[in-house]
This record gives sequence, C-alpha cells and structure tokens, in this order.
Amino acid sequence: MAIDNDAGRCVSADIAAGISPAAALFHSLADENRLRIVARLARGEARVVDLVGELGLAQSTVSKHLACLRDCDLVDYRAEGRQSFYSLTRPELMDLLASAEHLLAATGHAVVLCPVHDTQHGAVDARRALQAELEHDLEHLDQQTGEREGKPVS
Repeated sequence: MAIDNDAGRCVSADIAAGISPAAALFHSLADENRLRIVARLARGEARVVDLVGELGLAQSTVSKHLACLRDCDLVDYRAEGRQSFYSLTRPELMDLLASAEHLLAATGHAVVLCPVHDTQHGAVDARRALQAELEHDLEHLDQQTGEREGKPVS
C-alpha cells in the first residue's frame, strides 16, 4: 500500500483494521523512498531539509514518508527551536533490514523475478481484477433489480 494521501498515513484506518501488525510493518517499509529515509536516519538524526538535499526528494515527499514512519512508531523527532530533528525510534529495525539483505543475497535476489513483485504491473492487474469483479457485481444487481420490478432479464 502507498501513503493514504488524505491523511498522510501509511495505512488507512479501514485497511489497518484488517491487516496483521507484521503486514503493516512490512507495508511501511515497502516503499523505496521510505527505506532510503530509514537508511539515512540509521546514520544519525536529520532535518527534513537535510533529507531533501541528501536524497534528492521533494520536501512534500519526505514529509509524507516521515509522517508514515512516525505513524508506525519507527521514526520520531525532537524539536530544537524551530527545527525538527528526525531519528529512528527502533535501532533494531536496521537488524531486520540487514537480515532482509542477507536473505536476498542467499536467494539470488529471486524476488526481483517474482511476478507479484512488480508493483506497477501488480497494481494494474489488481485494478483490472477489482474492476471485473465490480462489473460482475453490478450486472448481478441489475438482474436482481429487474427481477424485482418484473422486467425481463437479458
């Protein structure tokens, strides 16, 4: 899942209610830019302006990803005057990411070849499947409505 643009959160409340904490954690790390931010913060705290300059991302992008990571309690900030300094709240997160890198090295990065991995195409396929399901449901509702109103059903 991507950031919920309405709330700036990683996972909307509706979706969060139905997924396990492990899935939510891995979802929060599923974005490459969030991983880059986490990796940078592993080296020490940083301001949004620092992350923008070092990672080459837009300020709004960095802010939204930081909000996501804060919602997941993986990142927090401390205020100093008018500046906010962001840091990791859970240093063991880097152990998890190191284990993931070790696993990727051991599997020959097979995940790259996984057909589900391609999120752009995966999202398109998922959208098509949902659209087909919606069209089927609408057709079924039309049939039910026609039967109730005594209209012939084609």
